[in-house]
Parts: sequence; structure tokens; C-alpha cells
Amino acid sequence: MVAARRLGFSDLAGWDADDHAAALSTYRLTVNQLGPDWPRPDGREARQFFEQSFVPVELGPPPGLITGYYEPEVEGRAEPAPGFGYPLYAPPADLPDDRPWFSRTEIETGNLLAGRELVWLTDPVEAFFAQVQGSVRVRLDDGQVRRYGYAAKNGHEYRSIGKELTRRGLSAPEGITADGIRDWCHANPDAVPDLLRHNPSFVFFRQLDLDAGTGPIGTAGCPVTAMRSLAVDPDITPLGAPVWVAGGPHATLMIAQDTGSAIKGAQRGDVFCGTGTDAGHSAGDMRISGRLVTFFPHLLAHRMTQ
Repeated sequence: MVAARRLGFSDLAGWDADDHAAALSTYRLTVNQLGPDWPRPDGREARQFFEQSFVPVELGPPPGLITGYYEPEVEGRAEPAPGFGYPLYAPPADLPDDRPWFSRTEIETGNLLAGRELVWLTDPVEAFFAQVQGSVRVRLDDGQVRRYGYAAKNGHEYRSIGKELTRRGLSAPEGITADGIRDWCHANPDAVPDLLRHNPSFVFFRQLDLDAGTGPIGTAGCPVTAMRSLAVDPDITPLGAPVWVAGGPHATLMIAQDTGSAIKGAQRGDVFCGTGTDAGHSAGDMRISGRLVTFFPHLLAHRMTQ
């Protein structure tokens, strides 16, 4: 069982300065994922609603690790074309629910997803990063932008290729950013297939019908919001719960609306940074030692911390 420590709002440095109304708007999107004991917005001013309805609870000992993710936007084609040879795939028809399917290496070397192609990209690294992020916008040659989101995965454990480059002595000991991985791959194209296959996990996609102004769909079933939606470990943090995220320049109330293969543990969060290149830089550079504090209704907080 994860240790739980009750806090007060005065213990949250930066709480007074946050945009509580923005957090409340995001909370509204997934509050119905929570049980009846969790408070629903009722017309009270946002800060008052949070302070009167919740108790901040620190789950597990800090420091925690705060990283970022984003929705890439890349060029692609609806059909295979010269220069566009790296597809994103729909799930296979025989994907099992109770055991892993084939690994990334087996899928690629055996061409096991032939006929399941959804869209074709220019670069194997960008196709790989689309899988890591779980969503992507693809600009087609006719000006259309298609949205693709997570549909399923092959059931194998995620392994970081950044950590693998570090293990091989090809990056600094403190790690490597997403842009650093791209630079290394572009400088060493012959080594890219082997590096990517270090990660046996493989993500399948589905096409989404979303407004251009909304974020991708998170695990909680709604579009995620830049700098207000957080990926968490759902075995510890309930999806839909408010979470105070503090570390580096961030002191912000976010809402747990997504999950990720690498997001495990009580003091672990992944911030949705937005869409496109700038968001990608922000997400790639975000690796912060910080603190996560989850808000629980009074009765539940009392049970957890007594």
C-alpha cells in the first residue's frame, strides 16, 4: 500500500496564483468517470470549490518525476508514395486480450501487419515517436489533416531507446532528449532499425474525428488539455482526480486524464504539452524532479490518512 500524507492548501506553494477556473473546466470533462462520492461542480467559484470539496493528499514520498508528452504533427500520405515508406497501423484482427502478441522485431521482420496500414510517413523515427506519444496529426498532400489516436498495443513491456543510447555510451550519463534521439538517428541511419527494435512494444492506431482545436483523446475518454491534463499510474491515482503538480517552473493544478506505459508509481506524472513542434520541444526537455499531490474528497482522504 502506498503511504498517504494529508496536507493543507497552504502547503502547496503557488496555489494562490494558479488559474483555478482553467483547472475546473478540465475537471468537468471527466468528473463523471469518478464515483458518486467525488464532488461535481455546483456553481461555486473555482478556488472555493476545490478548497471546500477536497483534501490534498501526498501519495508516496517525493521527489517525483515529471515528464512531458505531446501530439506530433507530421507530413504523410494516404497511400504509399516515394519518400513515404513508414506506415502507422490499425490493430491486427487476431490481437489477443490475455497475452502479448508479436514483438516489434517480429512484426517488422515478418511484415505481419501488411494490409493494416492507415497512413504513410516519411521517417521511421517519426513513426516510432507517434507510437510513443500515442497520437499524431498527419498533413496530407491535399491539405487535409487527419488525426490518429491510440487503439491498442501488442502487450510487450515498453523499453526506452534513450536509456539504451545512454547504456551504449552514445549519450551523456544524464540522458538524452527526444531531439537528441532524432539527431543521433539522422546521423546514423543504418543503426536506426536495431535501436528502435530495442523497444518490443508496438502501438496500433485508429483514425479520429476531432475538431482541430481539441487535443487528442486520453485514456479517460475525452480530449486532453495542454498543461492541464496529466498522465498517471491509474493503479494509484484515479482517472479524473485533480493533481497538484509542482516542480521547476510548474505549480499547477492538473487533472489525471491519461496513462502511459512508462508512467508507473505514485510520484510519477506526464504532462500533456500540446500539439506540434514547439510542444514537442517542451515535452522533450521536460524531466523535472518535483512533487505530485492528489486531491481526494474529505471522507476518502480521512480513510486513507488515518
